[in-house]
Amino acid sequence: MCGRFSLQTPVPDLAELFEADPSRLDEWVARYNVAPTDEVIALRRGTGGRELVSLRWGLIPNWAEDRASLPPMINARAESLETRRAFRDLVIDRRCAVLADGFYEWRKEGGLKQPYFIRRRDRRPMALAGLWDVWRGPDGTIPSCTIVTTDANGLLEPLHGRMPVILEGEGAQVWLDLDVSERTMDPLLPFDAEALEAFAVSRRVNRVATDDAACAEPRSAPIREPSGWRERPPVGDAPADQLGFF
Repeated sequence: MCGRFSLQTPVPDLAELFEADPSRLDEWVARYNVAPTDEVIALRRGTGGRELVSLRWGLIPNWAEDRASLPPMINARAESLETRRAFRDLVIDRRCAVLADGFYEWRKEGGLKQPYFIRRRDRRPMALAGLWDVWRGPDGTIPSCTIVTTDANGLLEPLHGRMPVILEGEGAQVWLDLDVSERTMDPLLPFDAEALEAFAVSRRVNRVATDDAACAEPRSAPIREPSGWRERPPVGDAPADQLGFF
């Protein structure tokens, strides 16, 4: 799954890299601990081409009676997109990519859950496959999104059985195309394990309110192959109860 991520890359750089219009995007500051219900930057294709927009992370289906009637859908399994009511219509014309520099996963080590940060080895921002929708209520509209997940690759399987779908190249073009085709679902596969790396970070990231550069600072050498995982002592943080972690 994907429950936390970071995005520090400046908007002008994102706009250039993804060849997208940022004019509809709200002001964005570097984020090191993006959590569900936060605003995120998404890439989608509009009638005038690719655009960057701000969406709430945690899909609220347009047919929901009220915002609280369903829990926020932060992830959507690739295998269920075409059958689950909340997603099947969105696959047709509301596909997007949530932008991130990397994401966090946790691994139990020495009786504690140790967070790890996963990023591309080339340090390029990630385009995570997503779906978006707009919920309309008495107080206005809320555009929201979910991140699509698939089976974890060999590098990340020791952390979690699922991982976000990372798009690039032709796969990104197919997913973001305005039209739906027999190829639309093809990009929803595990990303190349050899293109990723993971490293331990501070347990400060456990707290949603903590959002600074220290959240993503390496506390271990990068792990770049499955054999790199092993039991290790907890990273040198203060005990969780002293920091109010959960």
